[in-house]
Amino acid sequence: MTPAIKLACKAGIAHRIHQYDHDPAAASYGLEAVDKLGLTAAQVFKTLVAELPGGELVVAVLPVAGKLNLKRLATAAGAKKAVMAKAAAVERSSGYVLGGVSPLAQKKALRSFIDSSAEGLSSVFVSAGRRGLEIELSPVDLQALCRGQFSPLVKEC
Repeated sequence: MTPAIKLACKAGIAHRIHQYDHDPAAASYGLEAVDKLGLTAAQVFKTLVAELPGGELVVAVLPVAGKLNLKRLATAAGAKKAVMAKAAAVERSSGYVLGGVSPLAQKKALRSFIDSSAEGLSSVFVSAGRRGLEIELSPVDLQALCRGQFSPLVKEC
């Protein structure tokens, strides 16, 4: 049981765990989950970590098919700009390996921002803390567990 699953259980929120055989050659961990679990790309959310000026790390949770708009994330976080965090910093801060970074129960609590598209869904799927393992929960519960803020984060076409 991962820290993310333990947190959901401890909080007593309704959730479901979905597991699939992860293919190390998969080009996109999130799109692999969409394919193997038979979901839509709008339901499955990826967890990215960005760095703000001054070194603060923040979490962005957005649909797997979307591209993070760093300017929107910076604005939501009250900063002038944001850049993607280095892989080593993400793993050290979160306690998870890339491809399995969950927005839940990270080793170091970071400010979290969830793309506002999640608000209209009955449930979302995010990494449960390991490649090939997803946790399904309501967007409201996701927000509560990661103390997140809904904000538009995805680049528009």
